[in-house]
Amino acid sequence: MPTIAFQGIQGAYSEKAVYQFFGADSQTLPLKSLEEIFSAVENGQADLGMLPVENALTGSHPLAYELLMERDLRIQAEVIMRVRHTLMAAPGVKLADLKRVRSTPQSLRQCEKFINRRGLETISSFDTASSARDLAETPQPDLAVIASKLAAQIYGLNILQEEIEDAPFNYTRFFVLGNDDPPRAQRSKTSLIFSARHLPGSLYRCLGEFAERNINLTKIESRPRRNRPWQYLFYLDFEGHWQDPVVEAALLALLRQAGFVKMLGSYPIATTPHPEKAL
Repeated sequence: MPTIAFQGIQGAYSEKAVYQFFGADSQTLPLKSLEEIFSAVENGQADLGMLPVENALTGSHPLAYELLMERDLRIQAEVIMRVRHTLMAAPGVKLADLKRVRSTPQSLRQCEKFINRRGLETISSFDTASSARDLAETPQPDLAVIASKLAAQIYGLNILQEEIEDAPFNYTRFFVLGNDDPPRAQRSKTSLIFSARHLPGSLYRCLGEFAERNINLTKIESRPRRNRPWQYLFYLDFEGHWQDPVVEAALLALLRQAGFVKMLGSYPIATTPHPEKAL
């Protein structure tokens, strides 16, 4: 059974993504930072890593994409997990008792309507699961935490209300990282990084290599190049596998047009789960 590294402690949303993709009996390795995920896989401490890369509401995780550029792990798969926020408190505490709520800034923003309706004071924290653990260790009668249902179960907290997020279409996308390429799938997606030459029409010509071959782009995002001020890298996802003849031709053409190209991997396309409740 593979060991999968993730950032956070037990009960983190990343751990929940591991269980969603690999099964509830998966072996996990909690780590303090995203950088440690890469190191654990590179040195054999873990077989795979679960890296959060973007959220449907708040956008991309900049550090995750910078690490994909700097390190050499390959994308094995993508995981799309619906984020369900749960309100929890110490045993015996009721919803009417609450005056404060603690969670990460992102989670607090995603539950803003719920929080405002109840007039709760918000307290920012670094990690949702750590907030749940800390509340279990030091119960407070007027304080709740927003975290995953898994965190409430692990730390023995009382679930006051589930699915308190403002938008039901709240999804986080993860990459499963490893040292090798995964088996070729029937429906694949490819991710890469490239830079355009500093010439008029350079980006247009780079992207045109995909358009001319009817290859569908699913994501494009620019990020500053850390070692070259005012220059940018483009992160690109598109449908198809790098071994498909049409994709191979587009990649060869891109190499001629671009200043730099780095392949991150081809992997099976994930399906976005539909929320049960209506918008």
